[in-house]
Amino acid sequence: MKQMFIVITALSLGACSTYMPQRYSINADTNVALKSIDAGNISVGTFKGPDNFDKSCRAAGPIAPPDNLTFESYIQKALADELKVAGKYDDTTPKVTLSGIVDQLAFSSSRSLTGGSWDIGLKINSSNGKSAYVSEHYEFNSGFIADTACKQTAEAYLPAVQDLIQKLVKSPDFKSLVTP
Repeated sequence: MKQMFIVITALSLGACSTYMPQRYSINADTNVALKSIDAGNISVGTFKGPDNFDKSCRAAGPIAPPDNLTFESYIQKALADELKVAGKYDDTTPKVTLSGIVDQLAFSSSRSLTGGSWDIGLKINSSNGKSAYVSEHYEFNSGFIADTACKQTAEAYLPAVQDLIQKLVKSPDFKSLVTP
């Protein structure tokens, strides 16, 4: 009986959840900003991630993007999706290709005990030789209990990425990135 209790306890402690952000959804303000730019035929190349990123959330389990994406490919796909919906994307005959380096990626699920934050830094390189840097510090309410806090942290990745992409598109450097 004692051995069975140990096995059940070990299994229950070893079982952890993976917390997943929602799939990316278009931001209306970013879409409007993209449509106002007189440029098109933009492709999105590869994005590289940070050298080290701890995706574990408390002792509850890891945070992982949906569809087997990495965190940096989630951002890459977000930018491509925004360009597609705005009618600016073309991966067949692009005039410019944007690639990226996510050099900062970190989250906290326990900022001031029940708050959380995401920090994302992104360098965008254009095939035209120009580059730009944007960063986002996104704060949210996470919760006290680990399961709730990690779920909230995962869900906060979507709006953090939306804000990052919006900062990129609205930055004064963006037009020079997408102009051949």
